[in-house]
Amino acid sequence: MRKAILDSSFILTCVKQKIDFFEELEKQGIVPIIPKQVLSEIERVSESNKKKHYKDDAKIALKIIEKEKENLKIINLGKKHVDKEIKKYAKEHPDIIIATLDKYLRESVENPYLYIRGKKILEIR
Repeated sequence: MRKAILDSSFILTCVKQKIDFFEELEKQGIVPIIPKQVLSEIERVSESNKKKHYKDDAKIALKIIEKEKENLKIINLGKKHVDKEIKKYAKEHPDIIIATLDKYLRESVENPYLYIRGKKILEIR
């Protein structure tokens, strides 16, 4: 079974665009992995007083993740910057799919990546 590590940009964009990413990943036979640090980022956004729409998307994302906890794997990457830790994890696991909208992160690893095509479809490159 393939695995994909999800970052906050991917999760929040899926919520904003109303993409059921857990269902889509399941259809493609992909087990989602969410770092604790990504959960922390989303929690910070949900508690922020800036940009209400981001706050609302983050709250929805946390509810979705809580509901799907048994269908995903949560890992601890370490204390450094989340993107650096995802990059390190990706290099250690060359078969892992990176689910991010961060162009720098995608281009800094050789792993396949999951992206959103046409605002509704998840594809692997």
